[in-house]
Amino acid sequence: MNLHEYQAKRLFHNHGIPVPKGKVAETLDTALHVAKELGGESWMVKAQVHAGGRGKAGGIRKVQGEAELKQAVEGMLKNRLVTKQTSAEGQIINQVLIEQPTTIARELYLGMLVDRERERIVFMGSEAGGMEIEEVARTEPEKILTLEINPATGLQAFQCRLFAFGLGLGPQVKELGLIMQGLYRLFTSKDLSLVEINPLVVTETQTLLALDAKINLDDSALYRHPELQELRDPEQEDEREYRAQQHGLNYVSLDGDIGCMVNGAGLAMATMDLIKLQGGQPANFLDVGGGTTSEKVAEAFKLIISDPKVKAILVNIFGGIVRCDLIAEGIIQAVREVHLSVPVVVRLEGTNVERGRQLLAESGLAIDATEDLTDAAKKVVAAAGGKH
Repeated sequence: MNLHEYQAKRLFHNHGIPVPKGKVAETLDTALHVAKELGGESWMVKAQVHAGGRGKAGGIRKVQGEAELKQAVEGMLKNRLVTKQTSAEGQIINQVLIEQPTTIARELYLGMLVDRERERIVFMGSEAGGMEIEEVARTEPEKILTLEINPATGLQAFQCRLFAFGLGLGPQVKELGLIMQGLYRLFTSKDLSLVEINPLVVTETQTLLALDAKINLDDSALYRHPELQELRDPEQEDEREYRAQQHGLNYVSLDGDIGCMVNGAGLAMATMDLIKLQGGQPANFLDVGGGTTSEKVAEAFKLIISDPKVKAILVNIFGGIVRCDLIAEGIIQAVREVHLSVPVVVRLEGTNVERGRQLLAESGLAIDATEDLTDAAKKVVAAAGGKH
């Protein structure tokens, strides 16, 4: 789960990490009130969307005077921002963050993530902060500093000092240490999966300030943090993926035209690979889980057919924990309930598979049941208008 910048900055502030003064606004009137409250004649207007690259896409603007402020806010609110990290449709802007501008002497990059290979939390930093940090990481990886944290000892003061020296900081060594300690407490106490400050700036007065804030939460740990779950913004997420989460389904939208419904993540990946091998393109990854029910199957079908690109559906179920005859009953119920108008190919294997296939054959529905997965992939690709 992602947070908006203004939400991340609230968490930063609560953990002693300096951020610019500012407030979020959902209307023009609120934005004008916030600007007046902040004082001055110039402000930063920042679109709040779950995507990077806002600056280059016009989602971050420095404005001078009330007229420019109105123009910027009206140009953002309720419109869509398209960046290199969004789809062609972009992300809807429902809030803008109004902040005091900052005079910048230097831009740095500071981030944290979990290195799953080393089983460590890792700090990353670079003197080359700002909008081109991805390009720096790609072309000049030697400019990226890394620091692994031993979970037995936690973040040590000497490590912060060494990291500060590596970033070319002098008077700000102690200040960076406090920021890193605050980030480490935040990261571990809230079960985060990623934090980025880009840029972390050295101001004109030679102090450090988190000018931007990005936080990703570990979905598997959200049950421990109900206060963070309340920060979720469904309008910034793929609608089908969000609906899937509400029903305990694992769904990811893809670009193809063959809907997939499978139980088990590994089997789902193998199924999508086989579809591609036969010349087709999967429209989604959908894992209904090992203990699926007929209700879940029906919801899965609804999700699949809500994608207008889908021309055919492949159901590939291995009945282990759940018997194949129960799966077949769920498929039949779902097909009848959602009034499918696209071809459906079903491959069942496992416990009570013969009874499951019999139910599908006697259902009277246009379901093409097959025993072989390769054959199923060929049939669904052909049904979608592919090469087989």
